Parts: sequence; C-alpha cells; structure tokens
Amino acid sequence: MVETTHGASKRVPNEEATGGNDRFDTHKTVESKGGVSNRNRCPSDVSRLPNPIRRSIVVIGLVLAHFGVVDRERAVRTAELAWPRIVTGIARMSKNAVDVAMVGIASGTAAITGVGFAGPYWGVAFALGGGVAAGTLALVSQRYGAGRSDGLGLAVRSSSLLVLLASLPVTAAFWLFSTQFIAVLTDNAEAVELGARYLRLVGIGVPFAGLNLVGSRTLVGADDAYIAMLLRSGGAVVNVVLSATLIFGLGMGVEGAAVGTVLSNVVVTAAFVLGLARGGLPVVGEFPIRIDPFGRYVDRDTVSDIVSIGLPVFGRSLVWTVAEFPMLAIVDGFGENVVAAFVIARRIWGLMNTPGWGFGLASSSLVGQSLGGDDEDTAEAYGREIVRFAVATYVVSAVLVAVFAESIVRLFVNDPSSPAIPVAVSLVYAACLAVVMQGVSGAAAGPLDASGDTRVPFYSQLLGMFGCSIPIAYLGAQTGHIEALYVAFLAETTVPAAINYYRFTTGKWKQVSQKYRPGASAGD
Repeated sequence: MVETTHGASKRVPNEEATGGNDRFDTHKTVESKGGVSNRNRCPSDVSRLPNPIRRSIVVIGLVLAHFGVVDRERAVRTAELAWPRIVTGIARMSKNAVDVAMVGIASGTAAITGVGFAGPYWGVAFALGGGVAAGTLALVSQRYGAGRSDGLGLAVRSSSLLVLLASLPVTAAFWLFSTQFIAVLTDNAEAVELGARYLRLVGIGVPFAGLNLVGSRTLVGADDAYIAMLLRSGGAVVNVVLSATLIFGLGMGVEGAAVGTVLSNVVVTAAFVLGLARGGLPVVGEFPIRIDPFGRYVDRDTVSDIVSIGLPVFGRSLVWTVAEFPMLAIVDGFGENVVAAFVIARRIWGLMNTPGWGFGLASSSLVGQSLGGDDEDTAEAYGREIVRFAVATYVVSAVLVAVFAESIVRLFVNDPSSPAIPVAVSLVYAACLAVVMQGVSGAAAGPLDASGDTRVPFYSQLLGMFGCSIPIAYLGAQTGHIEALYVAFLAETTVPAAINYYRFTTGKWKQVSQKYRPGASAGD
C-alpha cells in the first residue's frame, strides 16, 4: 500500500510477507517518472565538494542531450546513479593496480607475475558474488520500482546465504591447494611460490567480497549508488593503506598485499550488515531500505529466481575468470617479461573499464524499476540511451589513457629500462580500442540483466573469449607473433558487443521480465 504526504510516497511494508521487519526508508523516497527516485543520495555538504568524476559524467550526458542523442532528464538521472559506481570502480581498480605496483617495487617482476597468476583465482570471488548479486539487483529494483517491499528483505537474506554456501568451499580449496593451483599455470618456481603465498591468504576474503557485492547491489537496486560508493571506495582506501603498511612497513611482501585485501573486505562487510540492519550508519547517513537480519532466509521461489537470474551472470563472470587461466598459460610462453606486461596492461584495462561498472548497474537499476512499474517504453529508452552514453564516456577515457600510456606503464616497474615496458605500452594501445566495444557490451547487458534475460550475455561472452580471443592468442604463441595478443584484446569485447546489442534491439527481454515482476506467479 502507498500513502502520500506532502507529495512524497510512503511505502508501508508488508512484514508478514517478507518474513521480517523489512522496509523502504519512507521519508527519503519520492515518485519519479519511470520509477522511484532517491533524491537524497548525496548529502548537501558533500555535494558542494569538488567532484571531477561526477562533473565529467554529467557534462558528457548534457553534451549528448544538446545534440539530441539522449533525453536530458534521463541522462541526468543516469549520471547521478552511475557516477558513484564509477568512483567505486576507479577506487577498487586503482587498489588492484597499486597492489601490483607496490609488490613489484618491493619484490620485483617475479612478484608481479606470481600475483598475476593468483588474480584469476581471486576473480572467482567476484564471479560467485556477482552472479548472486545480479539476482539480488533484479529482484530489489523491480520491487522498488513497483513500490512493494514484500519479498525485498527475503531476496537480500537469501542472496547472502547463497553467497556463503558457494564461497566457503572456495576459501578452503585456496588454503589447501594454493601451490597446486598456481603451478598449473607456470613452471617458474619463484612465481609459483610467491603466487601461492598470496592466494592462500587472500582466499580468506572470498566470502566477504561476495557479501559486499550483495550489499552494494541491494542499495543500487533501491536507487542509492552513493552510499554503496562510500562504503566500497572507503574499503579500497583502507586496503591501500593497510597493504602499504604491511608491504613496506613490516616487509611482508605479497603476503602483506593479501592480508590488506582480506581485512578491508571484512570492514566493508561489517558496514553493509550494520547499515542495512539499522537503516543507516553514522556519518554515512540513512539507507534507502532496512533489512531485518532475523527474518526468513530460505524461500524456494525466491532462491529459484535468484539462481535462474544469477547463474548465467555467474557464468559470464566466470568466463572472464576462467579465460585468464589458459590466456596466462599462453602468454607465459612468451617469457616472464611479456607476462608482467600483460598483467600490467590488464590492470590498466580494469581502470579504463570502470565506466561500465556505473553504466551497467545504472541501466539494470533504472530499467528494472521501469519494468517493475510496467513502463516498458521508458525501460527501452533508458537501455538504448545508456548504451550511447557509455560509448561516449569510454571514448573519452580511451583517448586520455592512450596519450599517457607510457607514463602510466612506468609507474608499475622499478627499472626504467625493463623490456616489459614497450610490450605493456603496445598492449595498452590495443586495450584502448577494445574498451570502447566493452562499453557497448556492458551497457547493452544492463537491460538484459534487469529483466532476467541473462543467458544471452553469458553465451556472447563465452563465444568472444573461448571462440575467438583465446584461439587467436594461442595461434600467436605458436607462431611467435606477439601481435596476436593485441587482436585477442579486440575479439573479447567486439563479439559480445554485437550479440548483446542485437538481443536488446529485439525487445525479447521485456517478455522475459514478466515472470520476475512483482506479483508474477511462480509458474509464469
């Protein structure tokens, strides 16, 4: 039921249906075209601070609106929801890049290589957590858009339980078999030792990383990416400080980087749990929703929805992660310096890809809210325009990185004459071209994820990586042509971009969404 006071809509929760005292933060929620908008995401004192990321994203949107490429109102709303997530991405990817740089400075190229080989295994955490969190986002955003709190808390609690059940065995495996996992990828004894030491410890943080994703997607689905940004970006800052202290202050090397990652994820998880349970945190502010931690955790239909939506997303993320194993093994054939260059280029690629973090989730949230309100035309408009918005932003990002490519690469090595530098620079140039197509792929996947039509993005990523990118890299390794690695970069994004955008244009995702909308029966 909805009550209106002074123009604001108040959500009255159905506690019996949710199995707990779950509710919207009623005084912060107002009606908006195409869904519900949380107008108070950014406190006034914080909004007055210089914010170049927000300003840049808004300016790009306004320029596009000026030329009629996107609608001005939708561009502004997209920017306001996307920029906090982009900041989060920059903070977290910067943290990853800084970790690699600090490890390299402290322990040399072999340490970079070892951490690079451990990276795909840590990526399993995000594949697991990201898959479950995609289901969380779809269910939360559609209920939020429909103004219905019933089932919202149950979706969050079920997601948290699923993350723990899936990730704890991974932690155990990393602890017990870290050396064997790294040895699968290389016969470089020093890299195996350093990578195994890193993986064994960082694996403890896998469950916490997954829970962080569920908490973040819950807030984004409720139209509040700002608080999610504060918590996760703050965690990245804590991570860098801890890692620097442990690596340089205590001389712990790769183990210091791992411990810093684990501790920072624990801190962020605690913040999400307390904030969602209390409806807010001191300094951070009030959350848009409150979740009762003592409500029901298991409901067959809810778990089924989360799994059916999240499993293909998990598969899509896993494609990226699993693909790194054969790719690193292939690159290892070119020698240690090329492996180091590849790891550096991938870290820089991760930074360039951060706009996708914002636009993909903004698209999922805004499209999901519109679908929850049965406004399919607005949902399609958001999806189409966010693709254009994302591509324009990626072009700006790619040009800036290309101009300063060599200077950026040199930040990762302690030897200015290292043979890894020119290789890494060339790979960065290839990444600058490929990342523009990643803008199309990620933004077009947003509406598909929001609707529950998550299989097509999974298959497109599978084809791009295993059908094109890896075979191209393998042929290059067999023939001694390192240029194949540049082409492989392009293939892994161009194929998914074409398929995902085509699927979006068919409109079939709207039909798929009907069985996940509030009020849909389990048999729909």
